[in-house]
Amino acid sequence: MKKLGDARSASGLRLTTALSMVLGAAAFATPAMAQSTDAVSDEIVVTALKHGERNVQDVPVAVTAFGADQLDALNFNDLQSLTYTIPNVQLEDIGTSPGVANFGIRGLGINSSIPSVDPTVGVFIDGMYIGINSGVLTDNFDLAGIEVLRGPQGILFGRNVTGGAIVMRTRAPTDELEIRGRVAVETGLNYFADLSISGPIAPGILSGKIAAYWNEDEGWFENDFDGSQHGQSETGIIRGALRLTPNNNFEMILRAEQGNITGDGPAGQNHARFSRDSFDFSINNRGFSDGAWEQAILETNWDVGFGDGTITNITGYRAYDGRSGGDIDAYTLSAFHSRALIEQSQWSNELRYAGTFGPVDVVAGHYMFEQDLLYIEERALPALGVPLRVGGGEGEFSTWGMFANADWHLTEELTLNLGVRYTHEEKYARVSRIRRAADNLDGAVVVPGEGVIGGNLDAGTLAFSDSPFDLSWNDTSPRIGIQWQPTPETNIYAFAARGFRSGGVNFRVTTFGVPPCPAVPVCSPGGTPQPPTSFDSEQQTSYEIGWKQDFLDGRARVNLAIFHNEIDDMQRETNLPGPSGVQQVIVNAGDATIQGAEIEARFNITDTFLVQLQAGYTNGEYDRLTADISGDTLVTAADYALEIPRLAPWTYGVSFLHDLEMNFGTLSSRVSYNHRDANFYTDNNRGVLNEADIIDANFTFRPTEGPWALSVYGNNLTDEVTFGGDTQLPDIAQFGGDGAGPLPPPTFSPLNKGRVIGVELTFDF
Repeated sequence: MKKLGDARSASGLRLTTALSMVLGAAAFATPAMAQSTDAVSDEIVVTALKHGERNVQDVPVAVTAFGADQLDALNFNDLQSLTYTIPNVQLEDIGTSPGVANFGIRGLGINSSIPSVDPTVGVFIDGMYIGINSGVLTDNFDLAGIEVLRGPQGILFGRNVTGGAIVMRTRAPTDELEIRGRVAVETGLNYFADLSISGPIAPGILSGKIAAYWNEDEGWFENDFDGSQHGQSETGIIRGALRLTPNNNFEMILRAEQGNITGDGPAGQNHARFSRDSFDFSINNRGFSDGAWEQAILETNWDVGFGDGTITNITGYRAYDGRSGGDIDAYTLSAFHSRALIEQSQWSNELRYAGTFGPVDVVAGHYMFEQDLLYIEERALPALGVPLRVGGGEGEFSTWGMFANADWHLTEELTLNLGVRYTHEEKYARVSRIRRAADNLDGAVVVPGEGVIGGNLDAGTLAFSDSPFDLSWNDTSPRIGIQWQPTPETNIYAFAARGFRSGGVNFRVTTFGVPPCPAVPVCSPGGTPQPPTSFDSEQQTSYEIGWKQDFLDGRARVNLAIFHNEIDDMQRETNLPGPSGVQQVIVNAGDATIQGAEIEARFNITDTFLVQLQAGYTNGEYDRLTADISGDTLVTAADYALEIPRLAPWTYGVSFLHDLEMNFGTLSSRVSYNHRDANFYTDNNRGVLNEADIIDANFTFRPTEGPWALSVYGNNLTDEVTFGGDTQLPDIAQFGGDGAGPLPPPTFSPLNKGRVIGVELTFDF
């Protein structure tokens, strides 16, 4: 593997070449637009501003949007499949348990499978916020669009969107009969099928939709321990919707969904034993994953005469039950095997009004969210001679907020934006330290619950020994911006905004040794016991300047954004080796600054040949540190020198799209190359995520007559090795380590799939 510094230098040279292509391509643009290429559209609409549908080029925010046709052309399957296609964006599955999102945008992200850790990137499905990261990365289908908003979105979306927001919209029932379907097979082998039927039930009044999805993956990986295929899974999702329109001014849409996923645990690679540039791994515990969810969303839209506006109410309910197990030592000596349980239920309601009063567009509303969460973790450490350890936490969380946003059109070209949101949040939580019965909880003092194991995963119970947490926060986040549109082709904007990320409680307390042996070969279970702790909220102040421009009668387009973010009381999750394998402490580490720029561009070379480019740069540093992040228990210059995790300095890529018109149909081709720099995974910078250069290709044939299309595609054609995390384990023999010897330190690094070749048949009646 290249050293991180070398990789950054090399990527900088490649980025210079990529930008040269951006600047040079405009000179070769020809007079006509390539309208037949499905992966591109001039009329992609976004709804994230909550004031009706607007063209993506007209909104004063950095957003990458995909319509239904664009998602189909990209062979979209889940959010992770977009992770390399958008500048300064990482949409990763951490891999500890399948489907746990660790999303990051512009260097603001998390590295955690602890469900009580709130995200920096919010995910919204049909207007409903998903309260935890678990169960977010499921297979998606039947989508009308996806919007990825970069930068803080706190005014309209609330807390936990300091990095950005991902807005997903499923297809609404249609007034005419529509039948859509897909069957596909990929190397692995991996099979897909989905079907959607939509149409009128009572014409003009009631329409409905039923959609179903099925996937069976036989496993892409091979476990060197026994030669078995690994990564097997099966997914089933059923979705229904009803749309009521008794008159032209009223609409009600009820959406319901139920899904489940079962399969293997993570394909954990140990870098003390296998190269981080290979897919080799050997584990003696196959592990498992089992996730099930159900949700219902009721959306009501009522057009009113007051301000020619619309009153919208979105009520959502979701319940998720996840169980998982894995070989965390990623080795064959059973030093650290785990099981976990997550039970979560949530309820939310948003009531808002959007209308226009003369030159002022107004959006105002009220939001409520409640969530119950139970987490239990079991750690088996037989190779260390330690009895079973169990613990976790449970909590009741609630938040409510009020928001208002106004776009005041000072002139036809100039708009002033003013917004504010007030949020009140409460969290009540209890934590059971992950412990065996013999673990000392408070030195010489015997506390209630001491001498008892921390819980029982199969029974779904915890044994509490520490006082509960009763926390609350109040936040007021303003936004002020200006937008200038001198012509229909030009959109220049600037804004300043504040964002609020929730505080909380760590549900995974395993700290039975201080220091947590980051640099010694043997970890002892002795030391000073550490009780559960809470952490405070994180605030962000963001400044952004953007320019969206169409050139040459729309044959060329360039979108540019420059941003500067100041984060106060930044939450960091230290991830270090410990006597229970790994221990994680969540702290407000101090203040940091992250800044950078991004560009997205496209150029029509001919009527049927189009080039798209994207590039992003981020740079971050700690300005003030109040807590240790290196693991040596001290705050020194060494801590200030550390890089912020998941902050990849450079991301960039280029895509070539071409339509070949024939007498009997059209062959659409897409070839793309995308790069992401190596970046750090852990706060002490010992865990590193690989540099990646991803090449994808798609060739789709559509007959002149006929409702079907056939695609042949390949993802990650150069077979790049990537993984969701790079957790450092104790450097001892039981974990595959050799102390201070020549081997790299042991790690738990869940592998992602490499090269995948697929064939897909779609139909649309």
